Amino acid sequence: MNAADPGPQFPVDRGGVAILGAGTIAQSAHLPAYEQYGVDVVGVWSRSAETTADIRERFPFVQRVYDDVETLLADPAVRIVDIATAPEGRLGWIERAIDAGKHVLAQKPLLVDPDELAALPAVLERAAERGLRVAVNQNGRWAPAWRLATLLARSGAIGEVVGVTHLHDKPLPPLVGTPFDDVEHMLVTDYLMHWIDITRCWLEPGSVTWVQANDSRVPGQPADAKNPWSATVNLVTDTGATATVRIVGDARATHPSCPFWIHGTEATLRGSVLTGSDRLSLDRDGQSVDYPLHGQWFVDGFAGTMAELMLAIAEDREPENSAAHAAVSVQIMLAARESARRAGDPVALHASDAGGAD
Repeated sequence: MNAADPGPQFPVDRGGVAILGAGTIAQSAHLPAYEQYGVDVVGVWSRSAETTADIRERFPFVQRVYDDVETLLADPAVRIVDIATAPEGRLGWIERAIDAGKHVLAQKPLLVDPDELAALPAVLERAAERGLRVAVNQNGRWAPAWRLATLLARSGAIGEVVGVTHLHDKPLPPLVGTPFDDVEHMLVTDYLMHWIDITRCWLEPGSVTWVQANDSRVPGQPADAKNPWSATVNLVTDTGATATVRIVGDARATHPSCPFWIHGTEATLRGSVLTGSDRLSLDRDGQSVDYPLHGQWFVDGFAGTMAELMLAIAEDREPENSAAHAAVSVQIMLAARESARRAGDPVALHASDAGGAD
């Protein structure tokens, strides 16, 4: 079965981007993606001048390094502010960009504070009144295998979704001694945010009604590792469709991968992402079709989020990675964190909190 092109779909105008918070992720993923896809980066800013000291040597297409945020926000050449800071205080950055008349692409997870999540609708209403779009850098949605799976599922290729399963059959990224190890229930709240988000997208139009999550320390985990290395998140929807995301720990694998399955009433999608394992096949009517994939999550996924925001601006519509849409995934993640805090007790969600697409 054919599907639309899963690659980043940019409009003609790719200009006017400034990066607020040009740290590790911006320099390892945002800027390489924008360079590859011809995005015009007006400038960057970081709290530490040392962070951006050589950035124009490494990325000559970056036009300037701002001395302060005020100059960045006041620059008439800036059309979109790419906020690549940590989630703490991010709502304040979004508000400042909106007040300056800029569109926003905010890093994931969009927010981690329930109070800020509750305040978000009012902020987005202000943006809408000014004709501004606020999107989230849920770059996993544009990982080639996941993106093509999304397009096929939307096209009806598998019928109605019955269940989604993800497994991490690969080593964990470095955690000990990094800031991520200080994040409460890090696997559930940060690392798995991409998996929670894409799963919730595949389960639509169903709404997640309850979440159950647990994490635990595993054999072989070093004593100085603050966070558990194993985590499982289970979702149930109002249609009866279910989903499971599982990290067994720092898995040993000759061919590491992150396989996933989307089972439907008429067919099944099977695939994998990361570590060079990217693949996707469709099992339908007794036949299996393998789809060719181009690109990688890093960095094509980062181009995809910016492309969708730019295209939405050009077409005067909400981007599919809008902050309002991504906020539902945050609500599910926060419920998963609460469940992990309660040693795995399920947490119910109201339909208005975790509904389908806007």
